[in-house]
Amino acid sequence: MPRARQTRGVAVVTDSTAYLPSGAADAMGVRVVPLQVIVGGGVRAEGNEIGPDEVAEALRHGQAVSTSRPSPTLFAAAYRDAFAAGASSVVSVHISSEMSGTLDAARLAANDADGEVLIVDSRSVGMGMGFAVQAGAEAAKAGAAADAVVDVVNRTLANTQAYFYVDTLEFLRRGGRIGAARALVGSALSVKPLLCLRDGRIEPFERVRTSAKAMARLQDIAVDAAGDDPVSVAVHHLAAATRAETLAQALDLRLPKLDELVTTEVGAVVGAHTGPGMLAVVVCKR
Repeated sequence: MPRARQTRGVAVVTDSTAYLPSGAADAMGVRVVPLQVIVGGGVRAEGNEIGPDEVAEALRHGQAVSTSRPSPTLFAAAYRDAFAAGASSVVSVHISSEMSGTLDAARLAANDADGEVLIVDSRSVGMGMGFAVQAGAEAAKAGAAADAVVDVVNRTLANTQAYFYVDTLEFLRRGGRIGAARALVGSALSVKPLLCLRDGRIEPFERVRTSAKAMARLQDIAVDAAGDDPVSVAVHHLAAATRAETLAQALDLRLPKLDELVTTEVGAVVGAHTGPGMLAVVVCKR
C-alpha cells in the first residue's frame, strides 16, 4: 500500500470500494486499504493487483470470481502509518457491514492501535461512501477534531442516495449480496431491475422493460433525488463506459445546481457482484 502524504491532526482511512476519482486519495492524504479478489484460485488486492477489466473478462467467460475482506493486519498497518506520520486520531470509513466483513477487520485492528481510531459504517459503497470520505478529509484538513470529522462523514452519508441498474441479477445472487432483491430473480427475462441502497442493503427499487428505459429512469431518479439543492453526483459503471458517459452528459444538462460530477468505473470487488453492464448514479446533497 503506497504511503500517503504527511498528516497532522486527524487522518482518514477508507477501503478500496470507495472508488474515488483517480488521484483523489493521494491528493487528500486518505489511506486506502484494499479488499481481496479471488479469481481462478489466486488472491489479489483490488486496485493494486487486479482491476475491473480483468474481472469483467473473467465473468464473461464463466470463471468463478469471489471477494473477501482485508485482513486486520492491513488495517493495522494503515493506522500505524497514520500515527507515525503525525496523526493524533484516525477516522476509518468503510463499506456497509451488510455487504462485507471489512468493518469487523477494521475494528479488530483499531482495538490494538496506538491511538484513537473511530470506525464508521458507511452503510453504502462506491461514491455513496466516497463523497463522505472526501467531506471528512476536507474537514480534517481544515483542523476539525476526530468527533467533528465523524459528524461531517455521517451528515454526508445521510444526504446521499445511490441507485443502480444491472443487466442481470445472477452475479448478485451468486455472491449472496442480493438481499430483498432476491424476489426479482424469478421475473421474466425481459424485466430490467433498478436497485437502490437502503439501510446498507441492496433493495429493489423498480422494474422496467428495457435497458433503454432503465437508462432514462436513472436520469429521472437522479433529478428527483437532487431536487432544488446543490449536489455532487457520481456515475459508476462496469465495462459500460459509453452508457456512463451518456448518463453523465444528460445529468450535466438537467441538474442546474450540479457542483461536482465524477464518472468512475467500479473496481473488481463491486464488479464481481454486479457483472458487466452495471450502471449506477450517486447523488449527494450539499
